[in-house]
Amino acid sequence: MATARLPDDPNLAQLRKLAKDIRDLARAGEPSVLELVGDHHPDGPGPVSLAGAQLVVARHHGFPSWAALRRHVETIGLYRRAPDEVSAADDIVDEFLLLACLRYGADDIPSRWERARRLAAEHPEAVRSSVHAAAAAADADALAALLDAAPGSATALGGPYHWEPLLYLTYARHDPEVSEAATLKAARLLLAAGADPNAGYLWHGLIPPFTALTGALGGGEGGAPPHPHAITLARALLTAGADANDGQALYNRQFSADDTHVELLLAHGLGRGDGGPWRTRLGDAQDSPVQLMRGQLWWAVTHDMAGRVHLLAVHGTDIDAAYEAPDGRPAFLRTSHGRTPAELAAICGCPGARDALTAAGASPPELTGPEALIAAVLAGDVPGVDRLRPHAAEARRRRPGLVVWAASRKAWGAIPVLVKLGFDVNAMARVDIPMEQAWETALHSAAGDGEVDGVRLLLDLGADPDLHDARFDATPLGWAEHFGQAATAELLRPLTSG
Repeated sequence: MATARLPDDPNLAQLRKLAKDIRDLARAGEPSVLELVGDHHPDGPGPVSLAGAQLVVARHHGFPSWAALRRHVETIGLYRRAPDEVSAADDIVDEFLLLACLRYGADDIPSRWERARRLAAEHPEAVRSSVHAAAAAADADALAALLDAAPGSATALGGPYHWEPLLYLTYARHDPEVSEAATLKAARLLLAAGADPNAGYLWHGLIPPFTALTGALGGGEGGAPPHPHAITLARALLTAGADANDGQALYNRQFSADDTHVELLLAHGLGRGDGGPWRTRLGDAQDSPVQLMRGQLWWAVTHDMAGRVHLLAVHGTDIDAAYEAPDGRPAFLRTSHGRTPAELAAICGCPGARDALTAAGASPPELTGPEALIAAVLAGDVPGVDRLRPHAAEARRRRPGLVVWAASRKAWGAIPVLVKLGFDVNAMARVDIPMEQAWETALHSAAGDGEVDGVRLLLDLGADPDLHDARFDATPLGWAEHFGQAATAELLRPLTSG
């Protein structure tokens, strides 16, 4: 029975409309809709009532009933927040909170936090008058008085983001000089007064949640700074009952080679248990502890983070099972499908990860045909490349953007070999993960990373400096300038048209 992943930030009204459309089209005899009904309705293909069409919609998205689907969507609506869309505040307190905290928008920048710091200095009485502002400021004395005066306020939703006070504390970034003692005292006051250590929200309705733990640890694609006392604050939350299986915290911190957060979370139950209150609320839409560990292993393997691979391996992550696409989700990482972690390390050119896996007891990679050729090229195995050269055409078909991935791995010696094997030096793919999605060229990657020798190599091999990437419509020169890479910008400027 085919299922489809529920859309991000689902809308119940749109799902109701979809059910009505299915009812009407099934009555009209639309073949594709009748097939859908046949897959998910107990009476098989044919006309259905509105209730029957709603059941089809629910089961198509992996829910046993329309009521279960409705409850799930309503839960998402209950916790949905869009802090980056809040543009104005009604008073000084809300303006301080609006400016002081990470909200994962384009303006999470020091100048915002500096404005919040000035507001707090200019209006200390306002900050001390609000449990949410006092939490953000880690003003323990004011917080203690406010909590005593208003029992239950530790869990009150408020401020511009409609958050609990604990979230304002853990997402605050306005005061890099805040002391560890003040931070811990504020956190413990809130927790003792009933604050939920698993407090969180769904950013734009997306799963997994941004929890208090997520806020303390920081990170993310934009490199948001952690709380000044991130690990100490995170440890206090975990000790108080925060679930260590925090998918968003893991995602946000996975980009850095620092494994401090992994060690902390593993010590407090990462990979064990039932996934905590958020998985109870969100069900299988929230990754299980086992899935989180496997996902983190996948990232560590494909980015050659040998230390993290070792940590995850010794804490029970399955290091031999092949990766497959989860049910109901698109096959978005075809280089992973059917491959063990060790095999994945080999075809991604990650020898440190491969060695860490085999040292932990994983079976050595067993590759043949085009995958063996790709592994040989990325490993610099000249005899292996010569022996496997007949598989070049199939390798190009499977991994047309391999030059881009080689550039992302700084495997400059592999790129001339790939070009000789017929790979396109101007192909587009992703540089962040081994995925054949046409985003940018190898020259974009080298220019943005400031790799002068890499840029020269690619140009000598025929890379086109005038090509625009598919996401930002920018040339490699544009990437060099955006990322402040003066040397590669200087090299590309006279070669770029216009």
